[in-house]
Amino acid sequence: MGIKDDAQQAPTAPSTLLDDAPVAVSRRLRLITVIATFGGLLFGYDTGVINGALPYMTDDLGLTPFTEGMVTSSLLLGAALGAVVGGRLSDARGRRRNILLLAVLFFVGALGCTLAPTTAVMVVARFVLGLAVGGASVTVPVYLAEISPAERRGALVTRNELMIVSGQLLAFTSNAIIARVGGESGGVWRWMLVIATIPAVVLWFGMLVMPESPRWLASKSRFNEALDVLRQVRSQQRAEAELREVTALAVKDEQEKLGGWQDMKSVPWVRRLVFVGFGIAIVQQITGVNTIMYYGTQILTDAGFAADSALTANIANGVISVLATFVGIWLLGRVDRRPMLMTGQLGTTGALLLIGVFSLVLPSGDGRAYAVLAMTVTFLAFQQGAISPVTWLMLSEIFPMRMRAFGMGVAAVVLWLTNFLIGLVFPSLVSGIGISNTFFLFVVAGVLSLTFVKLYVPETRGRTLENLETELRARYS
Repeated sequence: MGIKDDAQQAPTAPSTLLDDAPVAVSRRLRLITVIATFGGLLFGYDTGVINGALPYMTDDLGLTPFTEGMVTSSLLLGAALGAVVGGRLSDARGRRRNILLLAVLFFVGALGCTLAPTTAVMVVARFVLGLAVGGASVTVPVYLAEISPAERRGALVTRNELMIVSGQLLAFTSNAIIARVGGESGGVWRWMLVIATIPAVVLWFGMLVMPESPRWLASKSRFNEALDVLRQVRSQQRAEAELREVTALAVKDEQEKLGGWQDMKSVPWVRRLVFVGFGIAIVQQITGVNTIMYYGTQILTDAGFAADSALTANIANGVISVLATFVGIWLLGRVDRRPMLMTGQLGTTGALLLIGVFSLVLPSGDGRAYAVLAMTVTFLAFQQGAISPVTWLMLSEIFPMRMRAFGMGVAAVVLWLTNFLIGLVFPSLVSGIGISNTFFLFVVAGVLSLTFVKLYVPETRGRTLENLETELRARYS
């Protein structure tokens, strides 16, 4: 089941016609991408806002270390369920309709968190937000992958990752501003949380006028509608050529009845792809990235920053994430996915090793504080510039058409459960064995992840989704 020397294999040329699309068509594709990725913006804001809100919330709601972990990780548990249910609904009801439903969940969850009077209500509201985050983590990348031309798929799908980190930066920045304006006044964290209702409204109204995925329409034998959508985002000649390719594969998938749990268990090549998807999902989370996203302020405070200074310094983490994602989008059009993923793992593992060493050997004060900040920034540069974009892109590419969202959803469940477990136990690990030893554990995990990618992860760059499915079917059968 291992993959041998993928880098030596030339990418398969896309079989669809590569011609210049009219300006109006390119503009329509850009608009679709912007509107859909508001789901990513909400994903980023709702996962990042807890970073600055938690210290203020702790006082108001009387949180203990355990309930802190529950408030943080209840969103992640909801995301695990939201990923698989969202993937299933997306395959059954359509990508666009599912995103509209997710916009409603984002709004309700954010409002529930804002108004939460007790810890129990906060945990439930965060769980609802998690359902939306998990559904968006699956549906938006698949929607973008299926509507994008093959040669632009990497750049357009990773715009969602750019919006995720932009949402996190927005959360970090607004947290710092609100904390400085509101000071120690009660309920300042509620203002941090309520901002997320605004992009939820934009997402809902925007998706009302966006088209459905042409590949989902083809999978339901709605070929005329699929052609109408392709004509919105391709030239006439290319739209017709691409529809012929999509239709042929849709008929083949229909004959094999691909599309559910049974296929994952009984079809060997699908089962092996699920194994690879699980591994990619774990690789992205086991770096410990979300310990920095959720607990970054506390990590910097422990390193020697004052509370307000830590909130401000944490903005650097958000800025570098956005800048690194721009670099990642640029690289995805020029280098293969698998080497990029391995380079990111080497960088994050080295940065985590140094965070542990600096926390262990440097005395408390400005020197240690800025050394740890420098390493968290370095860590995020590799994580957001390489690992995260490649992860979400590859998960949106590798599964067959009739079960693409469902397959990605199942892999995302593993991703979110890994995220949940790490978010839940991180405060207890730091309390029990210290921050240095905690990061050393992540270093060991990073070495194991690098080995997995080297042995098992295929290359996906340079193929249409249809060519890629045919290639993976042959390789894993």
